[in-house]
Amino acid sequence: MAENKTKATKVSVPAFIAALTDPTRRADAKTIVKLMQEASGEKATMWGPSIVGFGSYHYKYESGREGDMPIVAFSPRKAATILYGLNGASDSKALLPKLGKHTTGGGCIYVKKLADVDQKVLATMIVKSVKATLARRVS
Repeated sequence: MAENKTKATKVSVPAFIAALTDPTRRADAKTIVKLMQEASGEKATMWGPSIVGFGSYHYKYESGREGDMPIVAFSPRKAATILYGLNGASDSKALLPKLGKHTTGGGCIYVKKLADVDQKVLATMIVKSVKATLARRVS
């Protein structure tokens, strides 16, 4: 079975964020770090070259595939910031219309600018998803 490419690394999160060339994307990343750190109680860790993750959980599918992933994460990409793991709570979809300007795809939420979304709704989604993921993780 193929090994996961996305793994926790020792790369510095502050250095990664400081290297972002777009000042808005850099400021948004700093804010998202605070939101996700408060919700998860975990410090930020780089997962692969461009994903900032918080905590980890072990998953195992019926197919036998298993691995470790961050509980919640984000990646400040050129076109948008991708938010991972926010669909963990059963009522996450109900909060999406209240979030503000975003798109979804592949289980991720894409935000062009943090100013376009309601940060209180985002924080609520993060908290709910962290709790839901922790409740079902495999030890």
